[in-house]
Order: sequence, then structure tokens, then C-alpha cells
Amino acid sequence: MSTEAEKDWQAWRAERERSVSRPSGPLALTGTHWLADQPGGRIEGVPGRWAEDGDAVLLTADAQDGLSLDGVPLVGEARLGADAAPETSRVTHGDRRLVVLRREGLWAVRVFDPHSEALRAFAGIDAFPYDARWRLTGRFRPYEQGRTVQVENADGRERGLGLGGELAFTVDGAEHTLQAAVEADGSLWAVLADATSGTESYRFRFLRPPAPAADGTVTVDLNRTLLPPCAFADHFICPFPPPGNTLPFALRAGERQLSGG
Repeated sequence: MSTEAEKDWQAWRAERERSVSRPSGPLALTGTHWLADQPGGRIEGVPGRWAEDGDAVLLTADAQDGLSLDGVPLVGEARLGADAAPETSRVTHGDRRLVVLRREGLWAVRVFDPHSEALRAFAGIDAFPYDARWRLTGRFRPYEQGRTVQVENADGRERGLGLGGELAFTVDGAEHTLQAAVEADGSLWAVLADATSGTESYRFRFLRPPAPAADGTVTVDLNRTLLPPCAFADHFICPFPPPGNTLPFALRAGERQLSGG
């Protein structure tokens, strides 16, 4: 008989598959175009002229470009800030969403296409079976001051990864720690690898525990280890695990890879 925790996990799994297969989910990403690399502000396959303009992007469009801004056809110029998420992108081209991105002071345009090949081919996410032994009580130990480490990203470049503390938990009597970031809502985010990475599972994965309690305790449910966005589309620039975030055991829990991958 399934426990409540396992039923919650099954519901989480179903919602996760719905989320990644949304028309603006990670499977819909078909391109990330850095404006510094686009001569004359022209992006192949994307209408309009896109130019860096200090703390914004200047978009210039003609009627024949077929672009809309906030649902209204755009003719002329518009200054754009970074979009919070694909769903909030201000610029659309037909049913494609053109998302303005700012990373490390550089501007880019991301294209989310609900008719992407990856979306059409999506057959689900393979996961290890639920195992209650991987649902642990851990403790978060915040650093006195946040720190930034340089890590390689999926696009081959090194970038800074902000870290707020250590997430500690015990497996088979031994304590293990992961360096973790603290999100705006207090929840945690860790990038990790383990002995299954690159063989039984994707080369690295994410873990997103909830905000710790006042005493630092936090549920560490390794059954909810996630595939990173770059497992769904090559155009994401996910960070690799920082030094010390490779677990020395086989974590046969959580998402493994895309079905058929």
C-alpha cells in the first residue's frame, strides 16, 4: 500500500511532466541568442532588430515583422527589460514567445516555440522508483556571508554560482553535505552529481528542498531530485556541480533522464 509521502511524490511526478511539457516549458526552447554575437541586431529566424541599449534592449520592428508587444502589433521601437519567465514575455511572434534575458551583464533573446521538435517527441521522464529511505531530515547551515564560486556551465563557459550555506544529511550512518543556494522565497537549490551520473542518470541533477525551519532542519527528499533544464534543451546554460557536490554513493532516486534517452 502506498504511503501518503509516496502518493505526494506520484502527484509531484505528474505535475512535473505537465510543467515541462507546457507550450512555454523547457522543451519549447529552440534558441538562446546573445545580442553581442548578432551583427547588426539581426537574429536568424527571429524578426525585428534587437540591440543592447544600456540597461535595456531596444527592439525595432516593421509591420511585416509580425511582432506583438503586450498583445498589440509592434511598429516602431520599444525598450525592453528582462522577462521574469517565458509566460511573462512581452514580445510574441505568432505563438512563439521571445524572451529577453540578462545574464552577467549580457543580453540575449530566447525563443520558445510550442511546436518544437522536443515537445513533439516528449514521452515522459524516467525516474527511479520511490524509496522511503531517501526521504531524510537534514540541516541547513548558512554561511556567515554568501559566497560565489566559479563553475563550468553547460555551454562550456565558467560563471559565478552564488551559495548561501551547506545542506547536511546522513545516509547509512555517514554525514554528507551539499553546498546550496538560497532562493528569494527561502527555499534551497543544490546542483549535484553522484555515482550514477552519466550512466544510470543524467550527468548532474538539481535538488530543491523547501525553506528550512527556524532551527535549520529541512526535509531532504532525494526522491525529488530533478533533471536540469539543459536535459530538455541544449540552449539552456545550466551550472555544473560546484566542488564538493558530488556524492560518493549511487543515488538511485529521483529523475533519471528523458524517456527514450
